Amino acid sequence: MQVLLRPIAARYMERLNTIDKGRIRYALGNLSKEPPDGDIEPLVGQSGYFRLRVGSYRILYRIENTTIFVTNIDPRGQAYKKKNRRKK
Repeated sequence: MQVLLRPIAARYMERLNTIDKGRIRYALGNLSKEPPDGDIEPLVGQSGYFRLRVGSYRILYRIENTTIFVTNIDPRGQAYKKKNRRKK
């Protein structure tokens, strides 16, 4: 599967330190495997959205056909706030 980052997720990832950035890149690589690998759970109340836990960070994404769209990368406390997610 192909993994695409929304601009807001890409900008956040650029600001991370080298260690966290490497951990998230590794997790995104595992996410692109078939079947996706990692600590993955569906989001409650948001059909079609999932979260991947990487330490204290959460990667929120949705799957369409064979593409994974990463909508958000944030620390645990900020990731689930709806202000950062686009409804579809």
